[in-house]
Amino acid sequence: MTLNLSVLTPNQIVWDSKVEEIVLSTNSGQIGILPNHAPIATAVDIGILRIRLNNQWLTMALMGGFARIGNNEITVLVNDAEKGSDIDPQEDQKTLEIVEDNVKKAEGRRQKIEANLALRRARTRVEAINPIS
Repeated sequence: MTLNLSVLTPNQIVWDSKVEEIVLSTNSGQIGILPNHAPIATAVDIGILRIRLNNQWLTMALMGGFARIGNNEITVLVNDAEKGSDIDPQEDQKTLEIVEDNVKKAEGRRQKIEANLALRRARTRVEAINPIS
């Protein structure tokens, strides 16, 4: 049995195909979803979506949103998403270093919150580069 997974952003369809299993980062922790999972709707956190397809794990960086699961259909609506295989490791490592420096330099509550949010996004993208085996 399989699941139909759709990952959508405001600008594009990032994924629309059958999968065997997923592990989704939600605001209350990670959840694993197999065929015939109970119907749920949940908030999606900034984090990694792990997708098992043909007995291999793929990763995707998700930047927050919502997911609906039911009848072996999973629809994930997020602010942004990128397949781990599409992320440039050198570019993202440089971005992570810049963002870490910005966190140290941040002054004021708002600037610190924005810098830490940017840091979470950068770390998620770097983490998505390294798929699990």
